[in-house]
Amino acid sequence: MLRPALDAGAVMSFTAILRTRRKSVAAKSVAAKSVAALFATMVGVLVPTAVYAHFILMTPDSWMSQDSFGLPEKLGPCGDEGGGTPTGKITTFLPGQTISITINEVIPHPGHYRVALAVHDHSELPSEPAVTPTSGDPCGSVVVQNPPVFPILADNMLPHTQPFTKPQTFTVTLPTDITCTRCTLQVLEFMSSHPQPCFYHHCADIAIAAAAPSPTPTPTLIPTPTPNSTDTPTATEIPTPSTVPTPAPTFPPCLGDCDHNRQVTVDELVVGVRIALAELSPQFCPAFAGDGAAVSVDQLVLAVNNALKGCGQ
Repeated sequence: MLRPALDAGAVMSFTAILRTRRKSVAAKSVAAKSVAALFATMVGVLVPTAVYAHFILMTPDSWMSQDSFGLPEKLGPCGDEGGGTPTGKITTFLPGQTISITINEVIPHPGHYRVALAVHDHSELPSEPAVTPTSGDPCGSVVVQNPPVFPILADNMLPHTQPFTKPQTFTVTLPTDITCTRCTLQVLEFMSSHPQPCFYHHCADIAIAAAAPSPTPTPTLIPTPTPNSTDTPTATEIPTPSTVPTPAPTFPPCLGDCDHNRQVTVDELVVGVRIALAELSPQFCPAFAGDGAAVSVDQLVLAVNNALKGCGQ
């Protein structure tokens, strides 16, 4: 994702706009309009060209690193446009197990999700379904498999027309007759009311391993105790005192630092504005609103200051 350099003069102008807007806020509706205007200003000042992805695969662990907006995910079958780093993570399941898939739809669009499984290679994953455009919507609709046919495990999951306010979880059942050491589980998002292309993609590397058979217990013979004329006392070992580890240094919380890396990015400022507009739950970034309260203009100003000068400055 493009992360432009922060121009100090532009951001200072943005800060002045924020303070002017704050003085004119007299009611909730006016505040919402003010924050919306600030968002537009912020995008114009800080993000000259912004192309964001739409959902993050939270569980199972993704095969590729994801930024705060889910990139890479645009090219199929698994977000193959580059920019990520392989995680090397493999999640192990049992044949026939019902597993949970959790996604976080960061930038909402109407649509649904499809899940498919490749046993040996990404090339086994099914193609994106054909799209039927409608008047005014290039991504009008797609055919849904009901019931799904392998390699598709589930289709039309989480159908929605309104934005989600928090991460969503749904379940799928793995095949009972397949085992593998490194299968690919694909989660495909279909979006309507969206310019083509109409799909985003994430994958997870998983293993499907049969459970080891339980060993047959061996009968244990209980010996008959032999009386001793004299009990011999045994020495008691005195444990050696362990060294108390030196606690790691701690840092004060940094307003706007959603991923706790002591840096506030343009993406995180955008998240703060979306929380202020009530488009995202405060739980999406506790660094802005850890107590669940709405994000204020003052908090946005402080977050911009952290982006310019660094946390704690």
